[in-house]
Amino acid sequence: MQKLNDLPTPIVLASASPRRLELLSQAGVEFSVVVPGVDETPHEAEPPQAMVERLALLKAATIARAQPDSYVIGADTTVFIDGQSLGKPTSEREAYDMLMSIQGRTHQVWGGIAIVQERLGVSRVWSHATEVTMRQMSAQQVRAYVATKEPLDKAGSYAIQGIGLQFVDTISGSYSNVVGLNIASLLEELRGLACRV
Repeated sequence: MQKLNDLPTPIVLASASPRRLELLSQAGVEFSVVVPGVDETPHEAEPPQAMVERLALLKAATIARAQPDSYVIGADTTVFIDGQSLGKPTSEREAYDMLMSIQGRTHQVWGGIAIVQERLGVSRVWSHATEVTMRQMSAQQVRAYVATKEPLDKAGSYAIQGIGLQFVDTISGSYSNVVGLNIASLLEELRGLACRV
């Protein structure tokens, strides 16, 4: 059977995110998962693009040191509005506040991707921004959504691939980037690396 993706191997996803795992699986990629234990605290006044690229590279490089023959993928996602990055909420109250701050408005979802292959000296990192406009949401709707627990492990406190989709008006850019990983861009880069091996 002909392979759907002509990609370098082996591929390792350095992420605990079930959304990223699902996106790669849906794209027909064969990979393993190793979760990196890294500090994801943002630096003070760090721009969102710089932050997601730094953290994506940190995650990939951490695992690549132990698996030098693997093509290790790292990724990071943040929601950005009013000059502030909104990561994963630490409580239901914070999730509520985040959702109230983005309802009825447009925000950016920044996604960083890194590929590191230690043995060949490969180190790539890049990012994308997707604009998402949310519908108006009442305080009651926000409280009900938070009560589902879906927002509690999502950057910006919503899941576009879940219940949160009902609150999304429009998106401009990559849908999979909002979910957690720009699949089309990642596969293009991996195919390019396969051609150079």
